[in-house]
Amino acid sequence: MEYIYDICCCHSINLHIYQVKSRNIIIAQSGGPSPVINNTLRGIIDTCAQDNHTFGKIYGAWHGIEGILKEELLDISAQDKKEIDLLKTTPAAGSIGTCRYKLKEGHEKDLERIIKVFKAHNIGYFFYIGGNDSQHTVMRVSEKCKATGLDIISVGVPKTIDNDLGDNEFKLIDHTPGYGSVARYWSFNIQNLNEENRGSSPADPVMVVQVMGRKIGFIPAATRLADPERELPLQIYMAESNVSLPEMAENINKYLLEYGRCLAVVSEGFNAGDLGERKDAFGHPEFGASRTSVQQVIVNYLNNVKLKARGAARGQVPGTDQRHSMVYASDTDLDEAYMVGKKAVEIAASGENGWMATLIRTCTPEYNVIYDKVPLQEVALSERRFPEEWISENRYDVTDEFVRYAKPLTGNEWVKIPLVNGIQRFTRFKPIFAEKKLEKYIPEAY
Repeated sequence: MEYIYDICCCHSINLHIYQVKSRNIIIAQSGGPSPVINNTLRGIIDTCAQDNHTFGKIYGAWHGIEGILKEELLDISAQDKKEIDLLKTTPAAGSIGTCRYKLKEGHEKDLERIIKVFKAHNIGYFFYIGGNDSQHTVMRVSEKCKATGLDIISVGVPKTIDNDLGDNEFKLIDHTPGYGSVARYWSFNIQNLNEENRGSSPADPVMVVQVMGRKIGFIPAATRLADPERELPLQIYMAESNVSLPEMAENINKYLLEYGRCLAVVSEGFNAGDLGERKDAFGHPEFGASRTSVQQVIVNYLNNVKLKARGAARGQVPGTDQRHSMVYASDTDLDEAYMVGKKAVEIAASGENGWMATLIRTCTPEYNVIYDKVPLQEVALSERRFPEEWISENRYDVTDEFVRYAKPLTGNEWVKIPLVNGIQRFTRFKPIFAEKKLEKYIPEAY
């Protein structure tokens, strides 16, 4: 029972008694991790904790929607505040886990199970952090709650390093949290790789570097941020470049004649022939798990044709460190990730259901964003394309317009990561889980 005092105009004090019914929260994450995803989680936790009249106990679904289906709810309210604060500089999704589980059409039992878990634990608010597939999941949960008459507010929270969530006009969302940090990672790593290539070019004149990004070019395009003045012998091949291997070899040989060396960045989604690709649970190509890699096909091809320089091509695939390297995280990205989590809670607190929190760039000389909301129906399963007008005429570079778009996202400061005995100190939640109240359940897609 909550006691609230009202002061009337005659300055006497009237005592009114209100029944305050705060309801509990579930926060979940889905899809690939990012360096800043935990700061979005922190933004949600902090903002909910500031309004205990509206929000009750805070749970983290252990490994996304799968944790809800299995009724594995980590009690975040029982965690030490220090661990929650450390989320700011804790990368990836190890704090509460993520998943690639898809609520498939026709799997009504999964949706019914989610409703049962919500009811059993007095859940009033559901926040789902993720990309386009995740926004589709939270939309389906929202619609199921409405259909069953359950008063649950579901809010999507954007995250994806690929930056492929939203529309091509950048009106629904300007960019997704996570992208700025992976862009910074590549702008710095290309500088480092260039130093190696400069030194070893007599033996290894061509360095082929594979980057993430599936079928969209925002991540490989970000390597141009390492050299906006175009002083390095850098070529960028996105999936959208539509360049054949013979054309690529010709382009690289041209640089070998001019510079004596070449850095060739290739997207993992570049069409280099059959790679024996696998697909994840969302149906997306899983290039890192394929039988071979794009860079290896290209390196083999270049070494089988006559290079216009001594030595050979060699390749590098940095792997998943580009999406969990906190040391390269963008301070701007960290701030925006937190604020978009805060905005999601503000949407929920106002009683609005079926929205995704978003950030929109303002039309001002200095870079700035505002935080807003868009209907889940408009972003669920959306897939932004890399703008054709941002690809240079030679098809192996990007335009200055892209550089102007991406550069502000990478920030200007180094992130300070706490060290204990020379080791990075990340969040470590205690394994305190809500008591299970339902029968055991096996998700339908298992």
